[in-house]
Amino acid sequence: MTRSALDISQLVAFDVHVHLEHQGELTETDKVAERYFKSAGVPRDWPSQAEYYRSRKIGCVVFTVDESLTGRPHAANDEIARFAADNRDIAIAFASINPARGRAGVEEARRLVSSGAVRGLKLHPPVQEFFPNDRAVYPLYEVFAEAKLPILFHTGHSGIGTGMRGGGGIRLKYGNPVPIDDVAVDFPDLPIILAHPSFPWQDEAISICMHKPQVYIDLSGWSPKYFSPTLVQYANTVLKHKVLFGSDYPWITPDRWMADFATIPIRDEVRPLIMKENAARLLGLA
Repeated sequence: MTRSALDISQLVAFDVHVHLEHQGELTETDKVAERYFKSAGVPRDWPSQAEYYRSRKIGCVVFTVDESLTGRPHAANDEIARFAADNRDIAIAFASINPARGRAGVEEARRLVSSGAVRGLKLHPPVQEFFPNDRAVYPLYEVFAEAKLPILFHTGHSGIGTGMRGGGGIRLKYGNPVPIDDVAVDFPDLPIILAHPSFPWQDEAISICMHKPQVYIDLSGWSPKYFSPTLVQYANTVLKHKVLFGSDYPWITPDRWMADFATIPIRDEVRPLIMKENAARLLGLA
């Protein structure tokens, strides 16, 4: 079936943080993460995921995470792009490139961007084991900066690995958002999204977002009822045009996130900005 192009006016919300997970048996890391997020039973097969979003009139950014630290399988970027193309009425694809792949990764990024298959890049420093301001990663950033396409960085705590022996080998230091400030200085026209409330560095993330015009914050990975008062305060005021709805599906579903979001003191005029309008502007969908 050929789908019509995404029409943001027909959607009630836009979720900027959606994982397309591997389709095999759950790994031990997956099982521990399900317990941490209380997400057992959430559909992980891709057709069900597409139907979930379509039935709720929610658009989404979809991606995988290209990493080898956890032992979790992951889909190829071309598979993610194919899912987005097959579901173009609701989905757009971001690539994920492990910076450790070096030149080969940069070449893959260039191919995906030049073909129009992806509209941004997802990076997860804790599981890809790098500091974002490492100059060795800059050639990868340059591909997306030249195209003015956003890079979404995981920041803060990692639910993946929480409670496992040695945290599953994941080092939380890589989740500190402060090194991303260097990236924002060195690539001043590159849109950057700081994924998640950046616990325990929430104030640092807010400061970067305030200071650098092209930096945004997505609210994925946490139930809104756990947002800090400071985050709510700034989302309501100076950052109201720079905060984005994200769920972190399948770990947190939009149903759960939106139900909890309805209970926190976000101003009525700010809610539509967070739920759709800010993402539409950032991603060129408006």
